[in-house]
Amino acid sequence: MDDIRIRLEKVKYRIIIMSGKGGVGKTMITVNIAEALALKGYKVSIFDCDLHGPSVPKMLGLSNVSLLANDQGIYPHNARNNIEVVSMDFLLPSEESPVIWRGPIKTRAIMELLSRVNWGERDFLLVDLPPGTGDESLSIVQFIPNISGSILITIPSRVSEHVVRKAVSFTRQLNIPILGIIENMSYFICPNCGAKYNIFGKGGGYRIAREMNIRFLGEIPLDPRLAEACDKGLSFLSIYPESETAKVLNEIALKILGLLGVK
Repeated sequence: MDDIRIRLEKVKYRIIIMSGKGGVGKTMITVNIAEALALKGYKVSIFDCDLHGPSVPKMLGLSNVSLLANDQGIYPHNARNNIEVVSMDFLLPSEESPVIWRGPIKTRAIMELLSRVNWGERDFLLVDLPPGTGDESLSIVQFIPNISGSILITIPSRVSEHVVRKAVSFTRQLNIPILGIIENMSYFICPNCGAKYNIFGKGGGYRIAREMNIRFLGEIPLDPRLAEACDKGLSFLSIYPESETAKVLNEIALKILGLLGVK
């Protein structure tokens, strides 16, 4: 644990991003919040902790990448806009290779990475947790000292609303400050007529925030261009800076800076 503390001592803010279930766009939001912060001049790193489905590298346009290491440790890979990344994907022989490990092995792998990565001087470390509140998530939040806060991702559906409440309780039981909740896929605006459609329901994220007394950070529209950019490894915020979705993402980044007291 001392090794991890030393490796992270020059990282100012450590934020975990989690959801109660998969399929809510947690990694997509992690990557785009990282980019929003990086485009404002902050030094941002992402630790992709989803051992079974690491997808941060693909969303940043990285493929066939290996981590560099020497006697001093492991070095994150520098992606676009000076975002640095560490991912299990970099350690696999191919994109088709699965991680077939039991819990204790996964825990040791996570601890080994955290204790050996040279994060250097960074403003933010965004930790993209796997879905749920299982072994990996518990190990990661217990290994990382002085977590600045957590961000919870949901979508408007009742199923997601029910499950993300467990994530809220998880973070509270571990005494991790909750920065707030983000509702993804909140609504769709028709590009032809401008009509607004609540495809997955309405108000789930806000309802959780109100009932569980946590901040509501914002609603991210269902924007096919965002998914397309991530699939192609392109910078959505650079390509569509004036879009409604880009504006919401930048507003959320500003709220995070304000909550942390970052100038």
